Amino acid sequence: MPTMQTILNPADAPAHDAFVEKKSEFIGDACHIDSLDEALAFVETIREQHPKARHVAYAAVCGGSDGRLTERMSDDGEPSGTAGKPILDVLRQGGLTDCAVAVTRYFGGILLGSGGLIRAYSTGASIAVKAARMARIVPCVRYAVRLEYPQLAQFQRLLTDCDGLADDETYTDRVTLRAAVPADRAGDFEARVRETFNATVAPEMLDTVNRPVAL
Repeated sequence: MPTMQTILNPADAPAHDAFVEKKSEFIGDACHIDSLDEALAFVETIREQHPKARHVAYAAVCGGSDGRLTERMSDDGEPSGTAGKPILDVLRQGGLTDCAVAVTRYFGGILLGSGGLIRAYSTGASIAVKAARMARIVPCVRYAVRLEYPQLAQFQRLLTDCDGLADDETYTDRVTLRAAVPADRAGDFEARVRETFNATVAPEMLDTVNRPVAL
């Protein structure tokens, strides 16, 4: 699949920009999300910041590590297809995932018509994305790994060689951790672990995840 990108700005400090079109103010906010539920929560915080705004339209995209994307959008009372869809199109055209964009409109009293609304919401989304800190998405396979203490340093070097990252480390009588390895290096990683540790270490595949790498 083509290279995907994401937005790094968190929901509590989103990328932000605004412009005025025929006395209506359009405010774009964009942030990183890990689920569509987080997108809904983000949109609610934007609504709370703009209680007098006429509309808060949005679009969100999640997933892609397994080749499948999930999308959600809302026109929030604007004519069907004139708000949420133009925002979503900006995300699609930019190859973006794991992000949400909300465009808030303060109505200025002048009707823009369908074409004007589509252009305005598209512009609101585009300027928010342009203001954002971007990252390249690396689809990764995540593993659970159990190691003896003397094996840890060698495993960490092997993981680094495969462009992987470890997290969620637990130290008891053994070391248990999770390792995320780029999907295109997963086969090499598994083979090298078997070879290095004479099959005494067996990474257990858990799932696939997206890992953002700052541009």
